[in-house]
Amino acid sequence: MRLLPRRGPAGFTLIELMIVVTIIGILAAVAIPKFAELLRKSSEGKTKGNLGALRSALSIYYADLEGLYPTDLESLTLGGKYVAAIPAAFSPNYHNSNTDVRANTGGMALGCAGPYVTDTGQWFYWNDDGTMCGGMAPPGGQPPRYKGEVWIGCSHTDTKGTLWTIY
Repeated sequence: MRLLPRRGPAGFTLIELMIVVTIIGILAAVAIPKFAELLRKSSEGKTKGNLGALRSALSIYYADLEGLYPTDLESLTLGGKYVAAIPAAFSPNYHNSNTDVRANTGGMALGCAGPYVTDTGQWFYWNDDGTMCGGMAPPGGQPPRYKGEVWIGCSHTDTKGTLWTIY
């Protein structure tokens, strides 16, 4: 029996290549949304960490000054004793990151519901005596805010369905 010589290297057929391309396309269609969700969760974690850092700095400031809160969060950055700079707030998919802080002084006459529903994606800082709503219940099941509290001014939800202003 005589064997025929090969003409060239064996290759893939068009059908085999189309199957491989289809499989890669399906895998990409599944992986890309998961990757975008991981990026969003990463930004959420960063914001929650930054919020924790601000609250820790406020606690240390409060202890150092024997029961006094700063009039604004910029006081925490003076000399870099508490924080070097105000960290950024990220509300992924809703707002750009920013380091702006709104306090109830300096013209923030928004009433009780204002800071709860103002959707700016920036930090809010309550530096007045008493609760923000003065004994009234805050809107939408929000927790009451007291002097020295900082939170995120975003009325959207995170990946777990929790309002950003709850943190």
